[in-house]
Amino acid sequence: MHIDTSLPGAFTTADLCAVAWLFLAWLGIGWVTEHPPKGRPSVSVLMNEYRREWMRHFVARDPRIFDGNILTTLREGTAFFASACLIAVGGGLALIGKTDQLAGVARQFDLGHVPALKWEIKIVVVLFFVANALLRFVWSHRLFGYCAIMMASVPNSAGDPRALPAALQAAEINITAARSFNSGLRCVYFALGALGWLAGPLGLFLATSYVLFISWRREFASNSRRVILHGAPGVARVPPGEPQRQHPGD
Repeated sequence: MHIDTSLPGAFTTADLCAVAWLFLAWLGIGWVTEHPPKGRPSVSVLMNEYRREWMRHFVARDPRIFDGNILTTLREGTAFFASACLIAVGGGLALIGKTDQLAGVARQFDLGHVPALKWEIKIVVVLFFVANALLRFVWSHRLFGYCAIMMASVPNSAGDPRALPAALQAAEINITAARSFNSGLRCVYFALGALGWLAGPLGLFLATSYVLFISWRREFASNSRRVILHGAPGVARVPPGEPQRQHPGD
């Protein structure tokens, strides 16, 4: 006797390929951003040098209120995104219990009948990225707090032999916090891309490709990067007067 073990409305090969592309793009752009080619550093890597240079100037700056204000601003940014992600997770969990409404919307767009389980899985994929972003933002916020404490422990005298090493230690914690924050932002971007799956595998593929292109361009081909590269510590400057291509939206 043959028993049919297939699930009604099971995901197609196109669905699986689109999901694989989503995760491959997410992991790939994250790796390339943090480990770019030597001849083409990403914005994230360039900003690491600025953070180290910030701590070198921090040692000799008096008073240091300016540095404290900058760090407070960084922590406020991570707190804002963490709060937004927490709300999004709650909204997504609430939406899972109301997949019938999504099915009604799908029928209006002639997407056919889609089982509730399928909608729930699609929402869970989005929630995976949002929850991942939440964890990374929370950790980034905590690391910026560690950085503040380490900065406060730097001796006030620039001539103290302990000052510069302590400041550079704070810089590395600052860089780690920024790396976690950037990773959280990428998760938010790809959570938006994952929403394309609600329109089918083609929608997911196109949305993921667009998010991947935007993420790559902002790290490697934006006018903002050219400006940052121009004055990056330890990086050869762009010759004065060299024309800069303008890109709207950077």
